[in-house]
Amino acid sequence: MYKVAIIEKIHSEGVKLFEEHKDFDYEIIKDTSDINLIKRLPEFDALTLRTTNLFSNILDNCKKIKVISRHGVGTDNVDLTYLKKRNISLLITATANAISVAEHVFSMMLSLSKGIIDFDETVRNGYKKDEISKIDTYELFNKNILIIGFGRTGQSLISRCIGFGMSVKVYDPYVDEYIIRKVGGTKVEDLNEGLKIADFISIHSPLTKDTKNLININNMKIMKKNSILINTARGGIINELDLNQALNQNIIFRAGLDVFEKEPINPDNPLIKNKKVLLSPHAATFTKECTTKMGIQTAQNIIDFYEGKLSDKMKVKL
Repeated sequence: MYKVAIIEKIHSEGVKLFEEHKDFDYEIIKDTSDINLIKRLPEFDALTLRTTNLFSNILDNCKKIKVISRHGVGTDNVDLTYLKKRNISLLITATANAISVAEHVFSMMLSLSKGIIDFDETVRNGYKKDEISKIDTYELFNKNILIIGFGRTGQSLISRCIGFGMSVKVYDPYVDEYIIRKVGGTKVEDLNEGLKIADFISIHSPLTKDTKNLININNMKIMKKNSILINTARGGIINELDLNQALNQNIIFRAGLDVFEKEPINPDNPLIKNKKVLLSPHAATFTKECTTKMGIQTAQNIIDFYEGKLSDKMKVKL
């Protein structure tokens, strides 16, 4: 019998999978404080994990754990070096997230370029025709979008952009040009060259030491003044103070953020009061379809791991 700790709730369809397999027992851990996790987790063989931080101070007490299954694809809340040292496998819901995130990006692109929030506020305040003409709006057709990071979400986004008649540029040093061209994009070798020509920029890279503050005031200054910057990947890739400055000084046009360097976002973060940025609470994957798929895949990955059926695409290379 394998004991699984479900750290934070997952969809009931995922829990049901453990109930249907006689070799697995599970317990949902609601108290995610370090003190409780250090106390409770040593008895478990496997863990599911959402947004809780799981670092060596907790894992060092968990001698039985062989596998951690992430409810998502990000790995920045897990100590990867420690997992490698302990030979603990890290699994992700590799095929569950892409569509919902790509659609979220598109909803932000349309809302920001079409002035939806501005128009809504204008109507509610009793609009006058001369006020409407002062709101700048743009078409997506024939515009350049730069996709930074070309994993499954970036690849899901490209088809939607092409459907709107956009020209797609891709910056990802780890993806072959042939793969990008095959789906209708053009590879950009230099990030700054891509930023110079982009009307829209959408970020889909992991947060690493190389991508921390990847987008900052220096390269925002080379972007088009009408450019719209969107991040649904990880907070910290865009320098938030620099972004606030760039928006206030009309260096770039608008921004959309689903992720923040600190989550929940600090109430004193100036972006909260900045009307040129559209905010959402790390919710791009919160569609009914995506949360169901992630819950099922999170559980299935653990079952497949122990039954020797795990697909390589679900396993993070440590």
